[in-house]
Amino acid sequence: SITKERTEVVLQGTSSVDPNDPAAVWEEYDFKCKPGDLKRRPCFITPYHYRLDWLMWFAAFQTYEQNEWIIHLAGKLLAQEEETLSLMATNPFAGRAPP
Repeated sequence: SITKERTEVVLQGTSSVDPNDPAAVWEEYDFKCKPGDLKRRPCFITPYHYRLDWLMWFAAFQTYEQNEWIIHLAGKLLAQEEETLSLMATNPFAGRAPP
């Protein structure tokens, strides 16, 4: 079955020294096929799908304790590991200091 509402997990980072500062600018990591920008053309790769993007969909139905891999993913994004960044559509921190 398909739900009527779609909950999304969004991964963001900030270059702000104090992430709790209301003026901190948070930038989103875009995935290759996960829904996000409504102006972007949908990604169709039938019958295949990008595994990470698919896992993100299911992670939204549960807590992070049930999906510990999200914590590891976030750590790899913070460390700007090239292998992990290759799974993403965009890296908002490319050419800059890590978030």
